[in-house]
Amino acid sequence: MSSATPYLIPHAEARRLLQQIDVRQTMRRMFQDLAAGEAVQPAQQLVEFPAGAGDFINYLGVMAKERVYGVKTSPYIKTADGALVTAWTLLMSMETGEPLLLCDAGELTTARTAATTAVAIDALAPAQARRLAVIGSGAVARAHIHYVKDLRDWQDMRVYSPSLAGEQSAIHAELRALDPRMELCASLEQAIADADVVMLCTSSASPILDPLRLGKPALVTSISTNAPRAHEVPPAALAEMDVYCDYRATTPGSAGEMLLAAEQNGWSCEQICGDLPELLSGAVPRPDYSRPVFFRSIGLGLEDMALANALYHLTRQGQ
Repeated sequence: MSSATPYLIPHAEARRLLQQIDVRQTMRRMFQDLAAGEAVQPAQQLVEFPAGAGDFINYLGVMAKERVYGVKTSPYIKTADGALVTAWTLLMSMETGEPLLLCDAGELTTARTAATTAVAIDALAPAQARRLAVIGSGAVARAHIHYVKDLRDWQDMRVYSPSLAGEQSAIHAELRALDPRMELCASLEQAIADADVVMLCTSSASPILDPLRLGKPALVTSISTNAPRAHEVPPAALAEMDVYCDYRATTPGSAGEMLLAAEQNGWSCEQICGDLPELLSGAVPRPDYSRPVFFRSIGLGLEDMALANALYHLTRQGQ
């Protein structure tokens, strides 16, 4: 029996170590490996607890080139004080079958989600895109800003969040610390006016923006939340947009607006124009913006594995 003990990384250490990694480039390389057949991405695994007590989702991934595999498990536990959500990532060796690393995945999840959106924007947004809108102001939204702020020569960077009432000065200071170009808007309409790229970074389970109502065809990105069939855009809008996603083999089976559009509006996953492996490998063309463009990510186990592997090698260097 193996006596190997995985390296344990708690939340605070994960945050510190992530600052030493090029997260965006790590995500880009992972999607390129997926395109080359050097990685495997199974579908998410949702398991419900008895008596409606909650559930957990397993995010799996195999990185054959790196000789590792693993799982991030994220429970949703109902308590008297509200829902408790945590996440832990376990990295395993494909050579020895032993555990290598166990990491609090809270910071990893935020970083990989935002960096994946950044990879998508770099691949999909017009080179001349100048106006960026961010809907949301929490940790995930701020991570998105961090990873996209240098992707284009942004002239306008606007943020709107309905949760900012009464806290605008403090939040505005945080946003401007990320980038002095950030402008806090009083309304959604003000934030999205003439936007080239709109990042939806909310925990809303229902639509907050219809891309078809924007003043011009723009790129809209969405991450949504873990509520059942959560979606930030109207499902009916998918048929009128060029739709892209992080991974076409798994995203349509989990993304709320895609599930609803298929059931209610006759939309098919075959209408997806491309995913990140295809975009980064040149297998599909970039959009021409004759109509709105929508990018949807659900979060992949491979994203978690890629960051966990990077942290593992970083800790090995320090030993």
